[in-house]
Amino acid sequence: MSTSTDEFLDLLRDRRSEIHAALTAEQFARYQDGVRALRAARDDVRAVREALRAVRTALRALPPGTELSGRLGQVRGAGPAGAAVLPDADRLDALIRLLESADWPALEPDAAEIARGVRERLLTAPARGADRLPAGAAGDPAGAGLIRLTDRAGHDRYPDFQFDPDTGEPLPVVQRINRLLLSDQDPWGAADWWLGGNEWLDDAPAALLGRISDEVLTLAARELMEEGAW
Repeated sequence: MSTSTDEFLDLLRDRRSEIHAALTAEQFARYQDGVRALRAARDDVRAVREALRAVRTALRALPPGTELSGRLGQVRGAGPAGAAVLPDADRLDALIRLLESADWPALEPDAAEIARGVRERLLTAPARGADRLPAGAAGDPAGAGLIRLTDRAGHDRYPDFQFDPDTGEPLPVVQRINRLLLSDQDPWGAADWWLGGNEWLDDAPAALLGRISDEVLTLAARELMEEGAW
């Protein structure tokens, strides 16, 4: 029995908790590198096969006898049918977002628990799915300056404070500040800045949208970045 590349990606997504728990920080980093190499390979069949081999090698540390470990050798990546090995881009991007948002294995246990708590708190904030994004932002939300958080089920969530409550369009000040905060690289950190308490502003910045000037909000974010406290 063989497993297609896309079936393998689905399995990696569905068993991500098992993978996180089983791998050390170093092993998990090698696994991430392999998946990123798979994306970089694009339609280069040879590069795709090499990246799949790197992913399988990183996952050999998984406990034997599990479904995932048993299917590592069944992935079609060395066969002659080149088209069969090319990954679906959307599946691959979704998996990479999950991996990039799951850095807990690289943290010390206490720090990992804190990070987990912060992320769970941020995911309780009102948010919308990709189906409710305005047309102008749907194609590339990160490029549009929007924070995208991914929950444990793999669903993308866009905190509601980013959008005008009347028109549904992104708020320009939020887009500007998100870019200052490098939200495309660290969406969790940017979301925590907006939704957490801020001593300089004496409130959560998201709660102050429309109540104080855009310039003051922008200055607060710029000061944070310039101080290197990010």
